[in-house]
Amino acid sequence: MTPLFKKFLGINWILIITMAGLLTFGVYAIFNASSFRTDSPLGLATKWKDQITWIGIGLPFLLGAALVDYKWIRWACIPVYLAGLGGLIYLQLFGIEVKGNKAWIYIAGQSVQPSQFAIMAGIIMLAVVFGELPRIWPVFRRPWLRIMVGGLLAGIPAGMVIKEDLGSGLVWGPVFLSMLIAGSIPFRYIITMILSALCVIPILYFFILKPYQQARIDTTWYLLTNQLEKVDTRGDGWVPTYVQTAVASAGFEGKGPLSEKVTDQRTIHRMFFPETEAHSDFIFGVICEEFGFRGAILLLSGIALLLLQCIFVAFYSRDQVGRLLVVGITAMIFAHTFQNAGMNLSMLPVIGLPMPFISYGGTFMIVTLFLMGMIQSVWVHRNTSSVKKSTSGGRESRQSDDED
Repeated sequence: MTPLFKKFLGINWILIITMAGLLTFGVYAIFNASSFRTDSPLGLATKWKDQITWIGIGLPFLLGAALVDYKWIRWACIPVYLAGLGGLIYLQLFGIEVKGNKAWIYIAGQSVQPSQFAIMAGIIMLAVVFGELPRIWPVFRRPWLRIMVGGLLAGIPAGMVIKEDLGSGLVWGPVFLSMLIAGSIPFRYIITMILSALCVIPILYFFILKPYQQARIDTTWYLLTNQLEKVDTRGDGWVPTYVQTAVASAGFEGKGPLSEKVTDQRTIHRMFFPETEAHSDFIFGVICEEFGFRGAILLLSGIALLLLQCIFVAFYSRDQVGRLLVVGITAMIFAHTFQNAGMNLSMLPVIGLPMPFISYGGTFMIVTLFLMGMIQSVWVHRNTSSVKKSTSGGRESRQSDDED
């Protein structure tokens, strides 16, 4: 049996099955959200087929990342991070603006979202900074120094993304905070940072956010506080109002999935959801309306099960770098799920974050599958000791893999 085949057999298959179930349900949800739009010039009726294609493209990245030892990030973190920054710079210069967000570039006729690659590169970089630098250079054992270096490395791309795409930029917050906690940063530093961030929020709202971003926050607040007379239902409040109505009218069992083009149009998402976003940003609203409360709970339970398995993998990591890597990826998936579900329930502003494994998206799907492969790599190589034992003359010595 070859070592590569042993690694393949050692993959966490329960995690794979959970992920496969979510991907399958996501394709079915996209089918119900867009297959009836047969007259769309954008080809929306076949988006579920495109999603299968993106999953197929992402699977080699998942398998490759799982079978290769994740220790490569120790030397590749800087080139990967610089490549992520390069993508964001290219976005600022040649990005395409869609509905107020300059978040996409076109490569070979395909739209690509550089912010997704940047968050992947940031997680890899922070895992090395918090997990490896204190071992290499003892000076980085000082918590404040690690916070400064990590904050700078996360703050630069986060600021570049927030400038154009608030949703993708806010993901950096939970990721950075979770990696601080897993990186053995004392809680007094973390509490101080959280309080400082709360003090900065008003400044960001009044002086940094664009008017349409402020309007989305205001609309959510009006809906939460029942100030419906202040909601512009023909402007910024159009989508939140009808998404809220669709979810509220579904009940426990939902209205039922509709695969064929119907004439009564009894589902609200068919009439009032944005046709280009019903299968992506607002897919959770479609699921809530068609499958009801039980469908929404089933989906969230599946994602929660996946997150718990990821945390389980983190506990069994062979070193701090692997643990931090898994924690950062788990935090990213949680942030996307929390925000997407929250905005579809009108509890959070609409800032356009996709639901992991469920929403349609090429770049996000490939990045997510690659990161899940990194988690699998941490699991597969958990028993590969970072120290090697060698005996000479009856004496046992140890040396690290890096010294081989």
